[in-house]
Amino acid sequence: MVTIGSVLIGLVAGIASGFFGIGGGLVMVPAMVYFFHLTQHQAQGTSLAVLTAPVVILGAIKYFKEGNVNLYMAAFIAVSFIIGAYLGAVLVHHVSDPMLKRIFGVLLLIVSIKMILGK
Repeated sequence: MVTIGSVLIGLVAGIASGFFGIGGGLVMVPAMVYFFHLTQHQAQGTSLAVLTAPVVILGAIKYFKEGNVNLYMAAFIAVSFIIGAYLGAVLVHHVSDPMLKRIFGVLLLIVSIKMILGK
């Protein structure tokens, strides 16, 4: 069941990534926590492990071919993202799992409210 569920999470996250530019935090992490009962730390670590492979390369190529990629900006964000991901991974292990789950939920709530009510 884990294999089938993992494949479904991957497909949904991949479709969401290609369609909305999202996937790890919004799809994979909650699915792993609620359907597979991983801790918040385990789900976030697993999500990062999924993203270490060039899993989004085909989606990015399609966006690039359509003229919808700013390579200059992407290069700076990518380098900064690598540094930030490492720093975040170091810091997160000082936060309890229940607190991390709350922080994650509040972040998703704030983003959703801004997306719904924003201009």
